[in-house]
Amino acid sequence: MPHRNTDGRSGSPAPLDLSLLRTFLAVHRAGSFTAAARLLGLAQPTVTAQMRTLEVQLGRELFERGSRGVTPTPVADQLAGRVAAPLDALAAVANPGGLGADQPPEPVHLAGPAELLCTRALPALAPLVEQGVRLRVGTGLTDDLLAELRAGHHDLVIATARPRGRTLSWVPLMDEDFVLVAAPSWAERIDHARLGVEGPAALAGAPLVTYAEDLPIARRYWRHVFGTRLTGQAAITVPDLRGVLSAVAAGAGVTVLPRYLCRAELASGTLVPLLSPDDPPINTAYLAQRPGVPEHPHLALVRERLLQAARTW
Repeated sequence: MPHRNTDGRSGSPAPLDLSLLRTFLAVHRAGSFTAAARLLGLAQPTVTAQMRTLEVQLGRELFERGSRGVTPTPVADQLAGRVAAPLDALAAVANPGGLGADQPPEPVHLAGPAELLCTRALPALAPLVEQGVRLRVGTGLTDDLLAELRAGHHDLVIATARPRGRTLSWVPLMDEDFVLVAAPSWAERIDHARLGVEGPAALAGAPLVTYAEDLPIARRYWRHVFGTRLTGQAAITVPDLRGVLSAVAAGAGVTVLPRYLCRAELASGTLVPLLSPDDPPINTAYLAQRPGVPEHPHLALVRERLLQAARTW
């Protein structure tokens, strides 16, 4: 059936504006008009207007609007699958910092939790520097980093939650179990046998050191191991688990840490495990990337090195 233009005349469909497609892809990857506008350096009303224009041109709805962003329709997913690789390739050609014949490969942009990157990922990747690999490392919270990955700001992201949606591909990277710990000075004051029977009541009076005010890791441990809700306030909050470890090792109180981060301190006795539950809480970390993006020479090398090294983490 021939296409009918908006003025009623039959004929071939009008070509779509590349700028509209670029904005569409940013919205599809970022999950909201506001996030896409920030990434593109545009005003949010401009992004909204461009998407309305594109929907009118296509005659199909692309996004379902919601209070927390937008959800792509099947039509949008199909369109993203068609235009993502060509637009990314075009952006690479247009990038003035792109490769020339005498230039080294582009850096691999890796992002994830600061603690995991600094204590595990970077030591594993360090030998690749001698092979000419260049790295640009970013840190942050998983939701923010995945939004930036969808928008093309990173090549790989280590995520502490399973990525959602069809715009990213991912593989499990590692499992981390959590341990309730304290320095020996505090461990001696806590009745470990009572802790195993009565739970948190045995910790009364012990200051809690955590990652954030809402006690995210400790709260999960309390729910999973003790079957109860953690209440109260932390004595110290540090938005870096290495700082939490340092404060607790110095005698500030008790905390819950991923075992990979405090393995050396547990082995040396600087930290003492307060409980050894049969079923400790476990979290899976994932290695995520955007599918369909042409790989430069070192991306696969970094990805495979991370997957191999993570078997020992």
